[in-house]
Amino acid sequence: MLASTVINHRQHVGLQKLSALAGITHSSLGPNKTYKFIQDETSGESALACSCFRVLENLELTCGVGQLVYETVQAHQKAYHTGSGCLLFLAGAWSRAALECLQRGVPVARIISAMSEGMDVCLDVCRKCSVSTEGLGVAQSESRTATSQGLGPHLSKTPTVEASRASDKTLTASGRRKIKLSRHFYETKSENVPQPPLPKLPDIAHISAGLSHGCVGAMTLVVEVSRIQSRSNPQDVSCSTFDVTKVVTCVLPGLPQEHACVLQGCIVLVSHEQASVAHHLKEQHLKVALINGDLSDTYRHLGFKRLKGVQCVSDRSHFSSSTKEEEWMEKTVTRLLNLEVNLIVVSGLASEKVIQRCCTHHILVVEKAKASVLKALAQATGAVPVTYATQLSTHCVGAGVKVAIWRDLSSHERKPSTTVNISTVESSGLVTVILVSRVHGKLQALEDQFWACAYRLHHTLTDKVLLPGAGVTEMLCVHHLHKQAEQKHHTVQQTRAGTAHNPYRGLVLHLMADGFIDYISTVLVNTGTVSKVRARTAVSQQLQDCTQSRGIAATFSQLFLADEQEDGAAAAAAQVYDNVSVKQEAWRKALDLVLLVLQTDAEVITGIDPKRDGPQEDVMLL
Repeated sequence: MLASTVINHRQHVGLQKLSALAGITHSSLGPNKTYKFIQDETSGESALACSCFRVLENLELTCGVGQLVYETVQAHQKAYHTGSGCLLFLAGAWSRAALECLQRGVPVARIISAMSEGMDVCLDVCRKCSVSTEGLGVAQSESRTATSQGLGPHLSKTPTVEASRASDKTLTASGRRKIKLSRHFYETKSENVPQPPLPKLPDIAHISAGLSHGCVGAMTLVVEVSRIQSRSNPQDVSCSTFDVTKVVTCVLPGLPQEHACVLQGCIVLVSHEQASVAHHLKEQHLKVALINGDLSDTYRHLGFKRLKGVQCVSDRSHFSSSTKEEEWMEKTVTRLLNLEVNLIVVSGLASEKVIQRCCTHHILVVEKAKASVLKALAQATGAVPVTYATQLSTHCVGAGVKVAIWRDLSSHERKPSTTVNISTVESSGLVTVILVSRVHGKLQALEDQFWACAYRLHHTLTDKVLLPGAGVTEMLCVHHLHKQAEQKHHTVQQTRAGTAHNPYRGLVLHLMADGFIDYISTVLVNTGTVSKVRARTAVSQQLQDCTQSRGIAATFSQLFLADEQEDGAAAAAAQVYDNVSVKQEAWRKALDLVLLVLQTDAEVITGIDPKRDGPQEDVMLL
């Protein structure tokens, strides 16, 4: 599927292409995301996408910049599962800022230096305005008593050790305890020494509501997963944490979307033939084998990959009636039967012939299992994952697995299909999220939205800090970038560090801030409540109010929640949060992408008209 853009070949082509590609992100930002139909002009086939990652995946990106953008977004999506839209949007905004600088005659080295400094300013803002998750949502009245400079009125840091020092008269300014001594030389009793309070576990339901970012249904499923995991480990003090590695999704077409649910165990979709095997094995304690790879005679792990297209020629005039595949299959099935294996869970694919042969012996084969599923089953059953079926032995086979039919979906689909629930006698912690829709094209988007919400909660519990959302963090970055841009000279510390004076520093920082303003305005427009002009006006008014106050009271409200008809209590309840690690990495990758394309454009000059008369100054023709 082709992406057409209008490029001015007299300017930096790479930056223009980057800016053009970033245009696809506008509809996928904010709480109200819009679906896009992407149609192939050649075949007429179409795809439905609701994120910039899926849009890029369905585009035919032939240029080098397009490939670079896709690989960058793909790497970020694989690691974080969220934030790709922010990454690509800011890459486009800052590429336009770099183009503006070039048109004004700013040297490339100065652009890189100033933009790198601007990124340091933004990362410093993130460090200062981050909110601790300790006890967040548990005692909101307590946590709101200590508002932090730069935070919105609805967000504040949790109480720190400074709040408890008023009652501890034995602490000096440096934080060391002073021993009280009398003429009898006795110490204060240990029971009078204040003990640090136990950390409060965060309220996952409260945090999840602020991390949903418009995907309320998906985040509801995430909270239900957390509740089920908590119930399965009541003795664990950290049971309120969310283990994303033990979550599996099962996508089922044909059912209404409101039938989505969360169940214990690992639920997989199997064929009619495999379903009959599952019926035969239900209510039995089974033995399981775990294969970390493909279950076929041609599979070799990465260290022994065979070259494709190479044929082996034999001089034997006659061959055995049994082929090599059949010999391998006979050997494998015999081994499974000798070990009394009833269930095989494979991380890769299984040969169709192997599945059919196993079915005849009442052995159920499950394909495409996540590595975390194999690990959880191994811990619960005592099985040892192997690379090849021929490596299986008695000590590799696990026990204590049960198989049950969850639902027969033959009436909803043209082809017969059944869902099977694989559970263990000893709790494995596996939880399956059932995602359903009558529209087949929406299933991928629903799955992406669920994983985005799941990983937002996962990163929050890993980072143990959050950023104020709904535009607060970006507005703080704009404010500090403007403040830095207005400084005519570097500070003493910067001068001592050897930083050279950059006369274009203010211009570049202002243009970087404009990129954030464009981002905030676009997300605000996507809420569906304001126009582009009103959004820009609201952002400008917030910045003006902050500049005029000039004090610690200068704070930003959550713009995306601001509504003239909404009362203060409702606004305070609807808090929005962002992930620290995700946002910082998206910003870094966006700037790295811009600077890489900028330097490439500068080194390889393109767009020179050979028919143009007159000398070309400072141009090297390659």
